[in-house]
Amino acid sequence: MKRIIVFGRIPNPTFDYYLAARLEAPDMPPYEVADIRGRETPALEADGAFIILCRYASPSVLRWIERNAERLSGVGLFLDDDIPAVVTGRDADFFYRIFLWYRALWPLRRLSRHLDLVWASTPHLAARLAGAKAKVLPPAPPKASWQTGEHDNNRTPRPKRDVLIAYHATGVHLEEHRFLRPIIVDVLRERPQARFEVFADRRAKAVWQGLERVTICEPMPWKEYLADAKTRRIDIMLVPLAPSHVNESRAPTKRIDVARYRAAGVFSESIAYGSSRGSEELRVPYDAGTWREVVLQLVDDGEIRRRVAIAMRQAVLQMTAAADTGLEVFERRQA
Repeated sequence: MKRIIVFGRIPNPTFDYYLAARLEAPDMPPYEVADIRGRETPALEADGAFIILCRYASPSVLRWIERNAERLSGVGLFLDDDIPAVVTGRDADFFYRIFLWYRALWPLRRLSRHLDLVWASTPHLAARLAGAKAKVLPPAPPKASWQTGEHDNNRTPRPKRDVLIAYHATGVHLEEHRFLRPIIVDVLRERPQARFEVFADRRAKAVWQGLERVTICEPMPWKEYLADAKTRRIDIMLVPLAPSHVNESRAPTKRIDVARYRAAGVFSESIAYGSSRGSEELRVPYDAGTWREVVLQLVDDGEIRRRVAIAMRQAVLQMTAAADTGLEVFERRQA
């Protein structure tokens, strides 16, 4: 093996949270990244290359792998979602489910004959991929993707008593939007200093219409989302997870987003985030009354918010440290 080539819709959070720091680890071979969104695959040297597909393939990438199969040192696939469960579920937008089928499921028929290795982001997802004998690759983000402390002085100031609560959802969490709405209605009614910000797609926007002190934002492209945290701070970030097959396979990557905004996070007790025992992190049962009381307490108590935010950043720092070992399979191949 001479080099690694990563194919994917890059830049994206999956590459940054799982692969970027590991590929930069000591003793790893050189690598390059190829965005699959163009119609044609870029000119790449195939001799001795190990290919990593980051979630998705494209017809041009499949053709490139088939054309160069004898020259490649191997092909691996990384997955961080239970994509069949998303495609067959109801929370994701119909067009997103079609996209996932076309980019992530349909290519497997042709791709499987070339795969040497499959990685999964969690043990539960690896168990769902038991036939592929997937190896678990937990998130290990680069420090630069979440440590924005040096920019704190440039962040947009807010009125002294203003407390910003946020829910930054992707397009597959419609049930969680519905869960949060009555909680936020109560919190905003009882705490006039609180404001709420939500990222919502076309369907989820309807859940939040008509509420005062609620800002509804379009989900941002990945680079813009990273830049946004450099200019402002969020006090409280909410990460509810409804019981579902999709959420059982989730990794704790939202912890990274919370740390980037230096917020106090509130998470669902779940396979992804664990229970609340023995931690300063707030992991709460999926119960509206409990969430309401926890959010009210955080709005009222800045010291608790500070402690929870510190615990969050320590947890993400431990995740980052896992990248130092690189991708061990490549060390063994080189040896």
